[in-house]
Amino acid sequence: MDQLALLFVLLLGAVVSVPLGDRLGLPAPVLMTVGGVALALVPAVPNVDIPPEYILPLVLPPLLYASAQRTSWRQFAANVRPILLLAVALVFVTTAAVAAVAHAVVPGLPLAAAVALGALVAPPDPVAATAVAGALGLPRRMVSILEGEGLFNDVTAIVLYHVAISAAVSGTFSWPDALGEFVLSAVVAVAVGLGLGWATNALMSRLGDATLQIGLTLLVPFVSYVVAEELQGSGVLAVLTTALFLAEYASDADDVLGRLAGHTFWEVVDMLVTGVAFGLIGLELHNVFGVAAGREWEMVGWAAAVTAVVVGVRLLWLLPAGWLAKRLHKRRDYDEEIPLSWRESVVMWWAGMRGVASVALALAIPLKVDGGAPFPARDQIIFIAFAVIMVTLICQGLTLPRLVRLLGVEADEDAERETERRLAIRAAKAAKRRLKEIEEVEDLPSDLVEVLYRRAYDVGARISPDMVDEERREAYAKRVERIRDVQRIQREMMSAARHEVLAARSEPGADPEIVDRVLRHLDVRSLRSS
Repeated sequence: MDQLALLFVLLLGAVVSVPLGDRLGLPAPVLMTVGGVALALVPAVPNVDIPPEYILPLVLPPLLYASAQRTSWRQFAANVRPILLLAVALVFVTTAAVAAVAHAVVPGLPLAAAVALGALVAPPDPVAATAVAGALGLPRRMVSILEGEGLFNDVTAIVLYHVAISAAVSGTFSWPDALGEFVLSAVVAVAVGLGLGWATNALMSRLGDATLQIGLTLLVPFVSYVVAEELQGSGVLAVLTTALFLAEYASDADDVLGRLAGHTFWEVVDMLVTGVAFGLIGLELHNVFGVAAGREWEMVGWAAAVTAVVVGVRLLWLLPAGWLAKRLHKRRDYDEEIPLSWRESVVMWWAGMRGVASVALALAIPLKVDGGAPFPARDQIIFIAFAVIMVTLICQGLTLPRLVRLLGVEADEDAERETERRLAIRAAKAAKRRLKEIEEVEDLPSDLVEVLYRRAYDVGARISPDMVDEERREAYAKRVERIRDVQRIQREMMSAARHEVLAARSEPGADPEIVDRVLRHLDVRSLRSS
């Protein structure tokens, strides 16, 4: 099996792991990691051979962009305090603690390399955490915290990592220079992200076609990352800034097909890239076992010490940080999403699995320093990093569902339904307001107006049936039943029409392009009627 065949096996595994994970009750990232481990044990499977300098630009931009689609700038601004406590302060504390322990226990490990190790194992993986959290039905508040933490701790950790790697490669380090590099990196990244976001938004409005717009969004995260890195900025922060800008300003409420197609496209990209990345974690066992040959127990001891620090520091930080955030939250009455109890803090602690970002950073460690000598203790760093990833991802990922059930942490469904009900009422009122405006300037028949008002009311009632009283709910239920009958029959009619058009595609003299054009019209009509 060559590298290309291995890539296709991983892509197939990424697709299959989703339904298989649902059936087995396991998160797809954990299942892909286990599958990668199994593949690594097969003699015919080759070692993964990816140049270190390609790892970060290929893996991180699409994952960060897809994750940022699920949040917003306003959500970040409302939760800036807990995000700073978790995504910035905790990353610094974890990096410092890991660097101190690793520098002390690993012989010959320079301090700069130890800091690089601390930075690459510091950020919990947002993909794994939110995948597990979403499947467990945790409170939306906690999922939002995990998503926000995951996005911004990657940025903090990767900037720290680059500073440490630069010091290890050059052999020199200066705190003022490092701080200046850190600030300059952030400023350049934000400038690039905002500029590219504005340019992309302007270009998308001129492209019009959904296919071209989606193609542009695929290129944007890579361009943002590369341009920022070329200008000595943080590529991940640039991608995050671009994604948040576009999520805030590039959404056209009437572009229904574009929004649905774009959402589906990025779900596919997220699934495939995530699956391949987590599969690589398991496959790297080939190289990890080779690194540890002859001194397995010694390196396992180092890895156990670092893993204990990573897991322990998160717990020791989260409990007081959650208490502090709660006190400040009460004092200032901000509408921010924070853990409300020690049980939620414990679940957040155990959800701190390491994954894609740590793998990418570990694999991206340079092979040599400026003088041509091998990077100091590179093999030991990779072994320790992968041990931390495997222990946290598999052990915590597999036991988190049981911990959640044991502590009784679950979503507040009443609050979610109430929020949904308020939005449904707003949607119905907006539809009625627009209908009144049209009615004032157009002479509409009374029977048509009555039908349109009922449909405006149905806009909200379909989203949240709880918005209507009991008597009207029964009448609405009967109307919904009739509508469903009509829609069912319409679906069967449209299905017959599509089958007939598809059959014409294989007839002699048929023009496939014309057939596909007619079929697309039928598909769009079916989508809108549903």
